[in-house]
Amino acid sequence: MNTDLTPAQMGLVRRTIAKDCSTEEFDLFMAAAKSYGLDPFRKQILPLVFNKKSDEKRRMAIVVSRDGLRVIAQRCGDYRPASKPAQITYDADLKGPTNPKGIVTATVFLWKRDAGGDWYEVAGEADWDEFVPLSQEWAYDEGQGRRAPTGKESVDGNWKKMPKIMIAKCAEAQALRAGWPDQFAGVYAEEEMDRAVADEMTASQSVEAEEERIRQQRVQAG
Repeated sequence: MNTDLTPAQMGLVRRTIAKDCSTEEFDLFMAAAKSYGLDPFRKQILPLVFNKKSDEKRRMAIVVSRDGLRVIAQRCGDYRPASKPAQITYDADLKGPTNPKGIVTATVFLWKRDAGGDWYEVAGEADWDEFVPLSQEWAYDEGQGRRAPTGKESVDGNWKKMPKIMIAKCAEAQALRAGWPDQFAGVYAEEEMDRAVADEMTASQSVEAEEERIRQQRVQAG
């Protein structure tokens, strides 16, 4: 895959996909994209910046989509994708707002070829509690006269709609990192970072996000 971008294309990446990056972070991200041979425009690789307002805590993580991970793995020459669905264990007692299906863990088995040409399985395991991103639940507070956090947590987005797929993606990333550490060291799947993104939000940011959501609803209603 040709990942050499024109100056105009790099400028577009800078203004859109990597808009949160500093100059140094952008240079690092583009170098990583070229090194891994991944295309930012196809969202095979993305930069994720944490603590944007703090110079001391600020950091960037290189995030690779599932397609991007598989592209890298395919080039290794000793990789075969899973030949069976992810093995998922359940506990009915765990079903609730933070775990729609009662999932305990997911295990994915990939195939790796050894020096003798024989194939063997490489396992990757992901526990639900370690990866699921939790969101604060909100409700109307009569004392405050507005919506406010209840102190309870729940699961939103794709983790609620398709929890098996999301946890299986995390397990697959774990398997790739276990079987091909040189290629996947320091590279994280999008789903692996969802929890970090959720934890990144402070209480004030959560309030701002909720207020913005309400404003958007009012605009759409209007």
